[in-house]
Parts: sequence; structure tokens; C-alpha cells
Amino acid sequence: VYFFFSVFNRKTGEPPLINGWIPYLGKALIFRKDAYKFLLDQQKKFGDIFTVHIAGRYITFIMDPFQYVYVIRNSKQLEFHEFANKMASKTFDYPALSKGKFPELKENLHRIYQYLQGKPLDIISDHMMKNLQDIFEWKCSQATDWETEKMYKFCCSVMFEASFVTLYGRVPAADGHKVISEIRDKFIKFDASFPYLAANIPIELLGATKKVRKELIHHFLLQNMTKWLGGSKVVQARQDIFEKYELLGDYDKAAHHFAFLWASVGNTIPATFWAMYYLLRHPEALAAVRDEIDHLLQSTGQKRGPTYNIHLTREQLDNLVYLESALNESLRMCSSSMNIRISQEDFVLKLEGNQEVVLRRGDWIALYPQILHMDPEVYEDPKEYKFDRYIENGKKKTTFYKAGRKLKYFLMPFGSGISMCPGRFLAMNEMKMFLFILLSHFDVELAENKAVRLDNSRMGLGILLPDVDIAFRYKLRS
Repeated sequence: VYFFFSVFNRKTGEPPLINGWIPYLGKALIFRKDAYKFLLDQQKKFGDIFTVHIAGRYITFIMDPFQYVYVIRNSKQLEFHEFANKMASKTFDYPALSKGKFPELKENLHRIYQYLQGKPLDIISDHMMKNLQDIFEWKCSQATDWETEKMYKFCCSVMFEASFVTLYGRVPAADGHKVISEIRDKFIKFDASFPYLAANIPIELLGATKKVRKELIHHFLLQNMTKWLGGSKVVQARQDIFEKYELLGDYDKAAHHFAFLWASVGNTIPATFWAMYYLLRHPEALAAVRDEIDHLLQSTGQKRGPTYNIHLTREQLDNLVYLESALNESLRMCSSSMNIRISQEDFVLKLEGNQEVVLRRGDWIALYPQILHMDPEVYEDPKEYKFDRYIENGKKKTTFYKAGRKLKYFLMPFGSGISMCPGRFLAMNEMKMFLFILLSHFDVELAENKAVRLDNSRMGLGILLPDVDIAFRYKLRS
């Protein structure tokens, strides 16, 4: 009976509809509780294509990774930016980038991402490396004996400050570290409410979040930003563009800057935590990565230790195959992003094997790569952390198979196609550099033996946070 009602009223060619019995909410509550399990259950019942009613939206999920390419390549009919723009403007409190009011603002901002690739990426990565080393030295040079800290808090403190200084510049006040810590503490409070804001829950219902957001945005008003020294070209270019739009108020510009900060660290911090956590949980992984790091330092004649400045080229970073594989493996295990596209017209999406999906204008299509990342056909023992999973014969492994066929997409922590994160190269570099400095300078080990699990409250939104923090200890390597 349930199935009969669920496909009732559908056009020919539309996928089966999973409606739920609560008006408007549909399957929202069960989806929110554990999207991964829910989607797998539906796939078993209805096959690789089905539509779920979630909080007033009809979302068609494409579960077969061989079909991803057909969704990704139809970027004209299946749009992403409008959805992202609406969500971001609501979450970060700036006016939507409407074409009438702000002609070409969206395109101009998109063009700036060239500063996060190629030669400009090398410059910003060099700054990040220097800032990370300065922060590690300031934080850890006293650690002649074992120091114990909470790991998530540690990653958050180091990565937030290094990213902030690299992008926006130094706070010249004597208590510069303190000012950035205050911004970080507010950021963490705001970030805790992010899943609710993304789910369209009014900010007025989220306690102090509205006040905290306003305070954060105020830090990015022009009169404050002009005091910071040595900011990045990418932030400068964004400032220059905002200046051209008279209808953008000072608060709106500041809100844009704050949104950019969130995009820069919101996922990188938890991803850094998981990379570090899994390495410390697996001694053989830690030894292999450390060995590779030491070997690179030796071969380039560089000394390790907080007082020495280490310089790494992009090529050297790219050649650290064990470090990259370990990082990719932790990203495979902790990322849970939903790739959304919105149908711009009534049209028929043609898929492999003569399959077709009839879509109505405004319908949502979603890919959920976590299903792929945890597929035992693609990744043997997917729940096991295997640090060398992305290495074959000493080189990067990029061929993965399902049902004997090679996959075009096998690891998607940064989205796909037009919605791919433009800062992904910088994010990867930052995480590699953090681990490089940590492991070259310090002996590091877990200080308590407890399992840290994924907190599912951000399912579909990016990197999942840990459900608890865990203590670790470090001291300078002899």
C-alpha cells in the first residue's frame, strides 16, 4: 500500500516518490538523523534513482556513481549557483546577488578564484607555511617536555589563526593573538548553529547566534580591515570589487568577507583534526608519513625544528605521496557533502543505459558521494582507515573500479563540476603543511584511549565534526 501511495500522481518517467506521512516535513527528520543509512535503505527498496520529500522540497537522488557524469555535465539545465547564493546570503546576512541590483557581481567574484590557483596559489601557500611555522613556534617552543592539549581545540587554534593571518593580514596590536582568539571563539559559536541556518531555521530561534554573527561581521568593516597588515591578493581583489557597487552597504561588504572566512576554515579545521587523529591512531601510518617528511628535509638540506624556516615548493608537497594518501583517506571517511543541482526547466535528463529522468522546473537533483566513499565494491573494508589506499607501486593511485568498470569519480570531498570548491588546492596545501610541521618538529601521541566518532549533525554539509574532543601530547623531537 505504501508504495502505491508513494508513486501516486507521478508523471510517466518520474522516479518513485518517498513521501513520509508528516505534511511539509516529509522524511526530513529521519534524513537528518542519519542521511547515509536512510539513502542506503531507499536504494535497496527503489533502486538507484528515487525522489524524497524533505521539508517541502522534492529531491531526486542519483545513487549510481557511473551516472554522476550526466548530472555534472548538464550544468546549463541543472544549476547550482542560485541555490548556493540564496543559502549563503541568508546564512551570512548579505543581500542576494541579484543581477538587477548587482550586475555581474557573482561573475566578478568568481573570477577572483584565479588567485587560488597556479602561480598565485604558490604565493599564498608560501605565506601560509611561514604563518603556520610562526604560530607553531609561538605555541610550542616551550614544549621541551610533554605538553598535553585537546586535539580539536589545538587544530582549531592553529589553523584558524594561520588562515586568518594569511588571508586578512596580521592584527598589529600587541595582543594580536588575543584579538584573533576572540574572533575564533565567536566563530565557533556561530559555526555550531550553521547546520540549522543551512536548514533554513530562522536565526531568531537560535539563541545568541544573531548577536554573535553581527559582532563577527563588525570585525570585517573596512575601518577594521585597513588596520590589518599584509593581507592576501584574493581578499584585496574582493575588496576592490565590492567598492564598485554603491548599493552594497559597509555592513554587506563586511558580511561577504565573513562568509569568505567561513568558507576558508569551516571545513578545513575538522578535516585537519581527522587527518591528525587517524595518523595518531595508526602508528604504521604515522611512521610512514614521518619517514617521507624526514627524507624530503634531508634531500633538500633543510633542518627541522622550530627555529629553522622550512620552505616547500608545490612540486615537493605534491610528491609526498604517503602524506597525500593519508589525508585523502581521512577525507574519504569524514566528508559528507550533498552535491545539489536545481532544474532550470522541465526537461528529460538522459542517463547511461537508455535511462531517463523526467524533471520539472525547480526540482532538485542530488548526488551523495558518501555512499560512494563507503562502497565496499570500490573500497575494500571501507570502514577501515588504510593510509596507503591511494598509492600503487610508490605512485599516486587514481584508478578505482566498481563492478569491474573504472570510475571517473571516486573521491569527492570538495563537490563536483560547477559546485566544486574553488579553494580546494589551498585547503589541501594547508592541511599538508600543518601535518608536515607538526610531524617534523614534534613527537606526538594520543594521551587517552577512547574512540572518537563522527557527529552526524552536519550530514550533507561538508566535513563532519568529531562527537568528542580527545587529549594528545607533544614535545620537541630530539
